[in-house]
Amino acid sequence: MSNFDSHFSLQLPQPYSYIGGVIFSRTVIIALLNSSGVEGRIRRYKWEVKNEYKAPDCFRKLVLTINGQTPGPTIRVRQNDTVIVQVTNNLFTENLAIHWHGIRQIGTPWFDGTEGVTQCPVLPGTTFTYQFVVDRPGTYLYHAHYGMQREAGLYGSIIVGLPEGEAEPFTYDYDRNIILNDWYHNTTTDQAVGLASVPFQWIGEPQSLLIHGRGRFNCSGLPVPSSDPGLCNASYSDCSPYRIIVVPGKTYRLRISSLTSLSALSFQIEGHNLTVVEADGHLVEPFVVQNLFIYSGETYSVLVTADQDPTRNYWITSNIVSRLAPNTPPGLGVFVYYPNHLRRSPPTIPPAAPMWNNSRPRMEQSQAIKARQGYIITPPAVSDRVIVLLNTQNEINGRRRWSVNNVSITHPKTPYLIALKENLTDAFDQNPPPNGYDDANYNIFIVQPNKNGTSSNGIYRLDFNTTVDLILQNANTMNRNNSETHPWHLHGHDFWVLGYGEGKFDKFNDPGKYNLVNPIMKNTVPVHPYGWTALRFRADNPGAWAFHCHIESHFFMGMGVVFAEGIEKVGKLPASIMGCGQTQGLYRP
Repeated sequence: MSNFDSHFSLQLPQPYSYIGGVIFSRTVIIALLNSSGVEGRIRRYKWEVKNEYKAPDCFRKLVLTINGQTPGPTIRVRQNDTVIVQVTNNLFTENLAIHWHGIRQIGTPWFDGTEGVTQCPVLPGTTFTYQFVVDRPGTYLYHAHYGMQREAGLYGSIIVGLPEGEAEPFTYDYDRNIILNDWYHNTTTDQAVGLASVPFQWIGEPQSLLIHGRGRFNCSGLPVPSSDPGLCNASYSDCSPYRIIVVPGKTYRLRISSLTSLSALSFQIEGHNLTVVEADGHLVEPFVVQNLFIYSGETYSVLVTADQDPTRNYWITSNIVSRLAPNTPPGLGVFVYYPNHLRRSPPTIPPAAPMWNNSRPRMEQSQAIKARQGYIITPPAVSDRVIVLLNTQNEINGRRRWSVNNVSITHPKTPYLIALKENLTDAFDQNPPPNGYDDANYNIFIVQPNKNGTSSNGIYRLDFNTTVDLILQNANTMNRNNSETHPWHLHGHDFWVLGYGEGKFDKFNDPGKYNLVNPIMKNTVPVHPYGWTALRFRADNPGAWAFHCHIESHFFMGMGVVFAEGIEKVGKLPASIMGCGQTQGLYRP
């Protein structure tokens, strides 16, 4: 049995198994596998997206579900398989789009799932079919990419295995995936209205942290006691702790992903070392951590061996770092050693969290991630173009915005890909955003005297098949002595991570320090407080691609850019992506 197939094997001796918080009999598991609808190398899925009341942290609220689930169903396929997902939007009043995070969409840029960039939204009551090839093995994600819907529960994992007969350069017995998240009780509509209001209303810190869709809010901590006893109840099964049962002596590949809406996290399993072997689908030169720092949009694979005292269970914890969030409790799960009882709590208190404001270990982990020997993809020695992206916070017409080089993006009514391919030059501003900022005079450590910015829907046009360097430069926000961690995600590409640094990027000296020997390739990367991150990628995937901060509120407030490349090489656009802006009347399901 291959490591990939081990996901489907029983984690417990017969006759039962524990999967995603539910105990299944062997008969039920076999029936589920036989009904999966897999046809050779074409994997078909039929999803219904709708609102349901659930209580993932014991507080009942409307969430977005896929076939009644949040997190949604895991897509488990093999390299070079074709994935076909038929999505029906049964939300009563909301549009929809789903992004396949980390899937490069080579040859299918219109199925990237980014509303306003690659498609018109899926309207309520309609069905949209995504079809794409998964060209690389690894750990990926899918999630809503319309408004702030991702944080309402519409997300899941994509696990791509190697072709049959091939194996990774490391061994393990079982394969599990865990998505980490933060959780708010206010609706995304409440949050969006506040963020766009004058005066500005910040969303605040999350009420809970979820480990694979499960958390625990202290119901006695409600700000206003509710007369509804069902509003918050610790006995709800939705919020029983996440548990993974392990067999002593066995090694587990845990695919740890983060889809937080705001928070940077640390993840640990009490008393156990985590060996990092994969990041965003690329193999890592293995290194060991006790705390795995992870940012929204990132995925990692870690190996953990059940080699501790088997007579007890152990805590799984997630904690917020890089932000002060004293009222957000840690995410808690249990690492259960078979045959201990599922509900036996560990005899210890959960391990202490890392200091939230100590950025040094986070920077050290970022710098430790290198490509695995034998799997190095060497970057081009030089770039053809350098774009410096200063992360700024501004005010525009009295509204608080996040910006890049003091320009806050606003998406046009006609998606960029359609406008570019059909040469609709009046659909968006044809003037490009700035390539940089006044680095000689800009002090990144202070609140700027002039807080005003501008908005634009202009884009960067990249010459096809050229090499582009992106320098992410962090700076102070509009609050004194404050610089936030921003995880940046690039659609349609992976990039080489050439280096990180503290303070202002030195364009004369820092490029000489780039790692051109064994840099890791990723699709999501943090820029640390008051620091910089240098990336390099090839503009070799025809299409229009978003590059943005993966914090929901920051992207909603304008923190992103769009790259266009090789548009003349894009094939005929499907009519199913049209129907909005200047494409009204062209929609064909």
